[in-house]
Amino acid sequence: MTEENAQAKCYQVGSLKVEVHPTGRGAGAAAARAAAEALIELAKTQDSIGVIFATGASQMETLKELTGMAHVPWNKIRGFHMDEYVGIAADHPASFRRYLRERLTEKVKMNSFLEIDGSAQDHEKTGREYACEIRSADPQLCLLGIGENGHLAFNDPPIADFTDPVDVKVVQLDLVCRQQQAAEGWFSRVEDVPQYAITLTIPALLRVPRLIVSVPGKRKATIVRRALTEPISTACPATILRTHPDATVYLDLESANELGDVLITQ
Repeated sequence: MTEENAQAKCYQVGSLKVEVHPTGRGAGAAAARAAAEALIELAKTQDSIGVIFATGASQMETLKELTGMAHVPWNKIRGFHMDEYVGIAADHPASFRRYLRERLTEKVKMNSFLEIDGSAQDHEKTGREYACEIRSADPQLCLLGIGENGHLAFNDPPIADFTDPVDVKVVQLDLVCRQQQAAEGWFSRVEDVPQYAITLTIPALLRVPRLIVSVPGKRKATIVRRALTEPISTACPATILRTHPDATVYLDLESANELGDVLITQ
């Protein structure tokens, strides 16, 4: 056990497990270890393991650590991602397909990885076909984050639906979401951020048996507090994580900064 891991504190909020690590790097490494351990265990009984991967700044340390670990059964993993902008080319600097190629699929040899084609002409058809592939893979693990507006994937508060009848849909991004993408440097200005995206819905994410949620950085402190303390509602979609039977949120000191006495050490 590393010194940083030994300094981590563990909590419980509803069904949700929460780990607070001294640094973002430490939180990412812990999330990666948990993912690796889960995948190694799944590989003992399954020849094909569906895994959903998120993108964005929150996932960088986790993916960096995970792709460098030994004994991860990549040859059994069928990978998926959870969203993509509509009308964006795969080689665009902000494309999630490009993000995952550079940080995942070009670093490890996976069984397969199915991309969401945001540049396809028929976005609704793309969503339906991706939903079918997700269903057939029956994902057992999902690595995700929480947006500054509380979104999961691109399910922003105005359109989030805890009982959504579909697994994938086309959505319009709200202003807070688009401002975050610009603030993190993916786009030069908010006007350049696409207004629409193809996203997995909240029921599709919550159906996955194991969720590993990485939420580092001071920009996430306010939404972390909201996610852990507000009534469960689509006003802050991430509050629904408190109902999942096996979800763990990995924080650093910056993202946990506004929690105060909300957490009780386990």
